[in-house]
Amino acid sequence: MKWYLLWVLSLWCVSLIGLSRSEYGFEEPIAEESFLSYLDEEAVSSGANSLMVPLTLIPGAVSKGAVCLDGTPPGYHMHRGFGSGANNWVIHLEGGGWCNNIRTCVFRKTTRRGSSKFMEKQLNFTGILSNKPEENPGFYNWNRVRVRYCDGASFAGEGYDEANQLYFRGQRIWSATMEELMSKGMRNANQALLSGCSAGGLASIFHCDEFKALFPGTTEVKCLSDAGLFLDATNVAGGRTLREMYEGVVTLQGVQKNLPSSCTSQKDPTSCFFPHNLVSNIKTPMFLLNAAYDAWQVDQSLIPSIADPHGLWHDCKVDRRHCNASQIKYFQDFRNQMLNAVEVFSQSNRNGLFINSCFAHCQSEMQPTWYENDSPRVGNKAVAVSVADWFFDRKPVKAIDCPYPCDKTCHDLVLK
Repeated sequence: MKWYLLWVLSLWCVSLIGLSRSEYGFEEPIAEESFLSYLDEEAVSSGANSLMVPLTLIPGAVSKGAVCLDGTPPGYHMHRGFGSGANNWVIHLEGGGWCNNIRTCVFRKTTRRGSSKFMEKQLNFTGILSNKPEENPGFYNWNRVRVRYCDGASFAGEGYDEANQLYFRGQRIWSATMEELMSKGMRNANQALLSGCSAGGLASIFHCDEFKALFPGTTEVKCLSDAGLFLDATNVAGGRTLREMYEGVVTLQGVQKNLPSSCTSQKDPTSCFFPHNLVSNIKTPMFLLNAAYDAWQVDQSLIPSIADPHGLWHDCKVDRRHCNASQIKYFQDFRNQMLNAVEVFSQSNRNGLFINSCFAHCQSEMQPTWYENDSPRVGNKAVAVSVADWFFDRKPVKAIDCPYPCDKTCHDLVLK
């Protein structure tokens, strides 16, 4: 088992921890930014063999109101396909949490997650975006695009806060980006995969059928959600951290109008921001890739420090070998909740599933977890092989790992 040390709180964050909690008890934005910055480390770092891809800002987006939180234009990074993949496309939606109130959105627009002014000018394409067959055997020669995330509502908001100059335009960013990419040749695609990680994985669920509708019936279109299976779970203090967070996102950013009516006609809008209430009704084939003990949900939703003021969970959270029997049972109950959430979804032959018993997050973007000699496996198959088997209809993929601690191939994130 590989262990990756995740310094969620730097000394600077610790000194400001009182400012990092939202009015909903969510440890946003400072602690979460540290977590997400760690996950981005591979994308922003360059090496001798790195594929650094430049940022493109979308021309004409501002005139359409398709703007980041601060009013700047949205952007993407694209590397052209070649050979047999020249007419195939992977569109990967970047993740990066959400903002659920004025304070967290105002903070967010001073970062790359809310303004293109602060976005990296180049990103390293790894994992599902790599152009090397030994790193990305299924999609290495496709047109590969990483869409930057700067709205804070999983590309689903529609609104404007004049007093604080906040533009909630996630849905418009989605539409403008798709229009831009169609003009770049995506309209001629033979095959297309919409993927996303974390908040981007949730967005790939929201927009999957919309993506399919862009193409003629002759184009093979599928969707992949990586670490997007966020659950309406109870935290260690009995609260519902993520539901409170999502309620703020949906209300503040005007998300309700962009949620599927098949859900909102039966449930409240916040419930329809949770993917388990959506995935079974998606018509386009979809693959769910998720760690059963998702590290982000463990850190931010299940055991946020505000729910553990006396630190009773600290040692267990940092190292599962220090968990007592009741704490392990809590994690196993969360895994069972996840498996129950996808039970109906998994019954469809067109859908795919890879749920490994790891404490990880976003396994398609990082090379060590996507495809390497020692990458995570279920049934002796790596994530990249499982996704390719499913996409190319080689065989059905319903890979569900045995419960922790049986899997010795995990690349776990250790939360500090």
